[in-house]
Amino acid sequence: MADGRRGRPRVVLATRIFAPEVAAASFRLRALCEALARGGADVTVLTVRAPGPDAGPPGVRVRRWPVLRDRSGYVRGYLQYLSFDVPLLLRLLLAPRPDVVVCEPPPTTGAVVRAVCALRRVPYVYYAADLWADAAEAARMPAPAVRVLRVVEQLALHGARRVIAVSDGVRERLAALGVHNATTVRNGVDTSVFTPEGPSAAETEQPTIVYAGTTSEWQGADVFVRAMPAVLEQVPDARLVFLGQGSAWPAIADLAAALPRGAVEMRGLVPPAEAARWQRGAAAAAVSIVPGQGYDFAYPTKIYAALACGTPVIFAGTGPAADDIRAHDLGWAVDHDVEAVAAAMVSALRAEPADAGRLAAWVEEHASAAAAGRAAADVVLAASD
Repeated sequence: MADGRRGRPRVVLATRIFAPEVAAASFRLRALCEALARGGADVTVLTVRAPGPDAGPPGVRVRRWPVLRDRSGYVRGYLQYLSFDVPLLLRLLLAPRPDVVVCEPPPTTGAVVRAVCALRRVPYVYYAADLWADAAEAARMPAPAVRVLRVVEQLALHGARRVIAVSDGVRERLAALGVHNATTVRNGVDTSVFTPEGPSAAETEQPTIVYAGTTSEWQGADVFVRAMPAVLEQVPDARLVFLGQGSAWPAIADLAAALPRGAVEMRGLVPPAEAARWQRGAAAAAVSIVPGQGYDFAYPTKIYAALACGTPVIFAGTGPAADDIRAHDLGWAVDHDVEAVAAAMVSALRAEPADAGRLAAWVEEHASAAAAGRAAADVVLAASD
């Protein structure tokens, strides 16, 4: 259904997180918007006020609204979500009528989008990055809270004309829940920023492993810090550097403080180009997912970012990411276990430099942001017909 006055589809994206915030959602949604705009769509993003400078993707209108953030600066938590979702109801109602709306978790945002789209007779696409009710159940949240969350999530999913799943595992779980209109589009990474060519951090002449990204409880990044005493016994000058933020950041910092000075560095959020600079000079990138928490099917975008820089990955966990790392020799895939992780870290620090070109070429073929954006844009435009 194209906008008759302009002869091009009008797309509205509703999301609590968007560029320039450093997160997988920001990367994939920016790529989607860029692909839609290049294809001639009229794109408007309804999102939150940015924490830093923001130029926005070319050819895309970005409308921002102030929201509550948690202590780490994230829009995360029930009050924080409501501070976005409640105004979103009016923003969507008052916006010029779109041909299709795209929304991203949390499920409460999906429920708001479903309600408004039903009133305005507009189709919408739900971008299923993960399944919140499953994760809440695995995290042993109170059963009544899980039931309510599942109802809200089901409302968001079943009202969508199309659903985009970020992995085959998510798509298969959606099918088990009765959602059969999902298409898999894996996350991608900007291979013009994350590339083997370019400066590397001078400090990484010291044997270094870098964790670049969000540190949430379900990721269990603390396993790398807990492994450091065993690593230091064999590689005394080893260093583990964290770039990012997240709910587990304070606990990780407390663990790091008990280790020898300089063994673990907590550097906070950095722009993507700075993260790439650190990863180019690192022996390996650290990535983890705690098994059995409802995220076993997740495929962290930080894996692609590291490989695109020519840096092999140490992955602690199970699922499709571990399968790819083993099948394509992209690094080390081990159990989410301190002893196994320590052995992998020592192996990475002692290994010969990786074939950076081969690792980057694998990402270019399988996980570039541009290709992911085009695939997601095709799903969105199909839903507008």
